[in-house]
Amino acid sequence: MKYSIKMIAVDLDGTLLKSDKTISEHTKNVLKACREKGIKVVFATGRGYSSNDLVPSELFDGRIIHNGAKAFIKDKIYYDCLIPYQTSKKFLVVCDKFGLKGASQFNGIHYSNYGFNDVINYQLVDFNLHNQNAEKIYFIIKSPEDVNFIKKHIPSDLNLSITRDNYAIITNKEATKSKAINALADFWDIKEKEIAIFGDDVNDTDMFSYAGFGVAMGNAVPSIKQIAGFNCPDNDSDGIAVWLIENVL
Repeated sequence: MKYSIKMIAVDLDGTLLKSDKTISEHTKNVLKACREKGIKVVFATGRGYSSNDLVPSELFDGRIIHNGAKAFIKDKIYYDCLIPYQTSKKFLVVCDKFGLKGASQFNGIHYSNYGFNDVINYQLVDFNLHNQNAEKIYFIIKSPEDVNFIKKHIPSDLNLSITRDNYAIITNKEATKSKAINALADFWDIKEKEIAIFGDDVNDTDMFSYAGFGVAMGNAVPSIKQIAGFNCPDNDSDGIAVWLIENVL
């Protein structure tokens, strides 16, 4: 059965990207075929500006970063929802004193209280003196106590999600993948029921509650598979391409 879909939104890690962080030529060709049919293709990721180095821009009509903090069509911002430093400063200081390693991200820079082992654009900062708004805040989680501490101290107007690779991701409550997708869909005059989304992790949950077609990857966490209306093979088996060929193309 072929479905009437006008927009496709895909997560990156564990979804569009294979385990080696590449996209197969087969999947690229399928996405190109969808765009040739007039279907808009966007990615929605928890990553920041590093996503631009992982995926070819010509595959996408729009891009959503930091779990929905910013949404772009080409280089123009269509949704922007930051964390004011007045909201986050005390929280960052308290978490730092507790011993959590983390960073506040803005415009591709990680303002961090620790050094990175890999090559990344970061600046060591004293959170007591940090006066920069953020697209996203994150902390490395090493124990359930870390999660409990964050939940106890996080400001009420911020949102917390824990990824399967043990990061606490914190954004403005209004910065969600679904709201960013909605902003782009409104621009293109596309309805929720005409959108298919693909995801694998807990930070994709709100997308599945929003779009008409929620497709869980074969490698998705159980909570995503439970709420998805559809399933496809895993990210290393071109799951997105398989589903699109069967249901769209």
